Amino acid sequence: MSSNAPALAPDLDAALRRLRLSAIRHLAPELLVTSKTQRWSPEDFLRTLLEAEITSRDASNSAARLKLAGFPVAKTLEEFDVSQSSVPRPTFDYLASLEWIRAAENLCLVGPAGTGKSHLLVALGHEAVSAGYKVRYFSAPALIETLYRGLADNSVGKVIDQVLRADLILIDEIGFAPMDDTGAQLFFRLIAAAYEHRALGVASHWPFEEWGRFLPEHNTAVSLLDRLVHHGVVVVTSGESFRMKEARARGGQFSSQKK
Repeated sequence: MSSNAPALAPDLDAALRRLRLSAIRHLAPELLVTSKTQRWSPEDFLRTLLEAEITSRDASNSAARLKLAGFPVAKTLEEFDVSQSSVPRPTFDYLASLEWIRAAENLCLVGPAGTGKSHLLVALGHEAVSAGYKVRYFSAPALIETLYRGLADNSVGKVIDQVLRADLILIDEIGFAPMDDTGAQLFFRLIAAAYEHRALGVASHWPFEEWGRFLPEHNTAVSLLDRLVHHGVVVVTSGESFRMKEARARGGQFSSQKK
């Protein structure tokens, strides 16, 4: 705010504070001067104030959604090179449209490490946050740990309800660590609660037929997959690790050393 702009009258300042119109309260003094010197119409003055308040609130809400999402890194769809990936362009375009989130569909990304699963998952999450959706990101081990804590104090139902307040729930690194019987049942409980109500995005380096490697019960694996792939988009990634390619491009050398 310009130092030449007179302060608002105390009653106006107090009213704007009470209504929590912080952007208008900070901009009004300077805009009052500008509107007089440039002979704005009352409508133009009011419109400028309201647009500033809306822009400020949108930015604040977006920042809050981004913090709530808990992404481990910042990734964008623009940074994802579709031409160098195994993701078909029509599939990528559909995912980028976010229509699957509105339809409460699921996204299942399956493929070897370094083939773009996490990048795409997080980038779609960022895109969803920018579009106004509430998103939660978890690694599978962290999610199971969160559910275990809820089980310990008999609040697991509340924990699941809190997670399901998000429009999109992203679960990365499924199968990174094996689950015991209790962990698998808690995981299934969350997936079943989200089924047909919330969009899920999951990623695993294990092909579906090998999910029995980290799930203790075959029936649990079947039931999980049944809910994930129904109303879902399945993307199987393949190829060489992007990280290995980048390392070679930088001239990286790989060698084994004796300890």
